[in-house]
Amino acid sequence: MKYRIMTVIGALIFSFAFSNAPEIDNTTEVDVKPALVEEVELTDKERTVALYESFSMKNNTMPQLSVFEKAIKGYQKLDEAGKISNSLLTIVDFDLSSTKKRMWILNMDTEEVEYNTYVAHGKNTGAEFANKFSNTVNSLQSSLGFYVTGETYFGKNGLSLFIDGMEKNFNSNARKRYVVIHGADYAEPEFIDRLGRLGRSYGCPAVPNTIAKDLIHKIKGKSVVFIHRSNQNYLQSSSFLNS
Repeated sequence: MKYRIMTVIGALIFSFAFSNAPEIDNTTEVDVKPALVEEVELTDKERTVALYESFSMKNNTMPQLSVFEKAIKGYQKLDEAGKISNSLLTIVDFDLSSTKKRMWILNMDTEEVEYNTYVAHGKNTGAEFANKFSNTVNSLQSSLGFYVTGETYFGKNGLSLFIDGMEKNFNSNARKRYVVIHGADYAEPEFIDRLGRLGRSYGCPAVPNTIAKDLIHKIKGKSVVFIHRSNQNYLQSSSFLNS
């Protein structure tokens, strides 16, 4: 994703000068020089902010800019490595309460938010908030970091989607642990009304049953999923977030 801002300077000056100039004899030759155009190369941060602002103008909801910036870093690295076939970017912000819609699915081609919905975290990760994370089999905890979606299958939770962790120390055991995206009744907003928070999974980012099928079919096939939390160990150690 490359963005350039074109700054046109000479056109306005030229227009102003001639609007105030004395009448010129039609037989007089006038040397008219083309307007000057200056190209300004944006920094990576400026390009990301510009993209965020463009998304925000088209949509009523977006993740926090700081989370979006991290997601874009990983998305670009995976794109450059040829890991992406589906341009959707899923962002899960576990800084937020499970009573909030903390999953966004962004269409990087149209700059539209395809979904903004609820998502559950692991049973041993926390109650209302996600606090503890693991890459260990049978930990029943969520895992942070960047994933690439794989293929679907039908299991005990119905249609489910494999997600392959891209970060060795944080989520590389996702497939072995069967950390997948699937639908769940405990991820429905009605569950919040009864218990005051969403239910919890065995580590999977479970979504409401009512939208699970369409959501899974939309993001399957090598799109990016970023599960975020302001966890210092992850933020300081992730190879996707640090050069």
